[in-house]
Amino acid sequence: MLKVAIVGKPNVGKSTLFNRLIKNRIAIVDDTPGITRDRIFGDVEWLTKRFQIIDTGGLTTESDVFQRAIEQQVQFAIDEADIILFVCSYKEGINADDHYAAKLLKKHKNKKIIFVLNKIENQNKDQLNLSSYFSLGFGKPMIISAEHAIGIGDLLDEIIGLKDQFGNKKEQELVATFCIIGKPNVGKSSLLNQLLKKERVLVSDIPGTTRDAIDATFSYNKELYKVIDTAGIRRKGKIATRIEKFSVQRTQQAISRSKMILLMLDGSVDLSEQDEVIGGLCYEANLPTIIVVNKWDLVKKDDKTMELFKKQIRSKFKYLPWSPIIFISAKANLRIDTIFQTIKLIQAQLKIKISTSLLNDVVQKAHMINQPPIFNGNRLSITYTTQAQGQIPTFVLFCNNPDYLHFSYARYLENKIREAFGLSYVPITLYFKSKNARNRKLSKDVKFKQTGYDLE
Repeated sequence: MLKVAIVGKPNVGKSTLFNRLIKNRIAIVDDTPGITRDRIFGDVEWLTKRFQIIDTGGLTTESDVFQRAIEQQVQFAIDEADIILFVCSYKEGINADDHYAAKLLKKHKNKKIIFVLNKIENQNKDQLNLSSYFSLGFGKPMIISAEHAIGIGDLLDEIIGLKDQFGNKKEQELVATFCIIGKPNVGKSSLLNQLLKKERVLVSDIPGTTRDAIDATFSYNKELYKVIDTAGIRRKGKIATRIEKFSVQRTQQAISRSKMILLMLDGSVDLSEQDEVIGGLCYEANLPTIIVVNKWDLVKKDDKTMELFKKQIRSKFKYLPWSPIIFISAKANLRIDTIFQTIKLIQAQLKIKISTSLLNDVVQKAHMINQPPIFNGNRLSITYTTQAQGQIPTFVLFCNNPDYLHFSYARYLENKIREAFGLSYVPITLYFKSKNARNRKLSKDVKFKQTGYDLE
């Protein structure tokens, strides 16, 4: 796929342009300079043609604790991109940072560079004073306002017009899209860098280094995956700035854009209430979740240590009993392959399709062996079961009246279905519906998940 990188000094509207192009607010946008630190990837479609857009941190001559690492990230983006959008701001004018960015880009004579002048709001284009911008050495800029969508169509036309110069790159089908979530400093970015085999995101002992939810596609054993790394979620009292509040929102959005979750824990410390809260997000999302215990190389172990830690996890995360638990060290690159082995197992279970006759045999047999308890004045009777379409295994059980369902019996049936069809690593959903039209009007359908049931 064609790759286009957005490069420029801080606060020229790079992230606003990125969000405008992908039509989705992924990058954090704020007036505070330096908000974007890592490379952020997104897909753009225009006139039936697609390309990948890369947002980058701001280039500056000023000293900053992260500036050297940010510049390294920008350099990575330039190296992998086919086209560079060099963005300046008409509102702020040019300064030493613009000239610094221009000097860096001029070193890449083999790259196609589109000079973009942003933050042109209501000015008449014919009355703009552009003389100072010619001094940067990239000719006349394309005039846009990312915030107000002015000139965006022309910019997209320019990019698509150059696409044929780079040939058609065959797009490989994704095996899985997953996000990595966890509290700050558990090693999410270290894991991402191992997966991508390069320093894609900033890694530091300072919690909160990653602010955005960062998309990246990568190949493992010749198969393509998409991973979304997220900012760590802090305790509510520690969310001191609006930037970190945005980061929590990005994490929640990352989950909504994923098909699977890697919940990272720090194996070198005890589990915390914060870990439990984040685990609750996994349950609410109702997505397959792999519990990844990181920093296992730092733990003093004997032959019982792993099992004891697993018991602690099961006790804390009772609402995720189906989630597999794996132990890794991202920094030392230990047991990373177990992540992909587990993903493949989960993918296989998600694809299981069960014939209606076989499903009914299992449910009716379970129904005969263990009769439902009397609940709300009557006993539940199940007459028919079928598998419905869904992102996770979903089953509809037609019964005399869902009001007679006790949650313990729903859990019993779920476990029987899991055992019969090998659905051990994925969440499943049971819908109990009345077979009788009259009862359907008088009662509500019941949706059951592992830890309880909700009225629909």
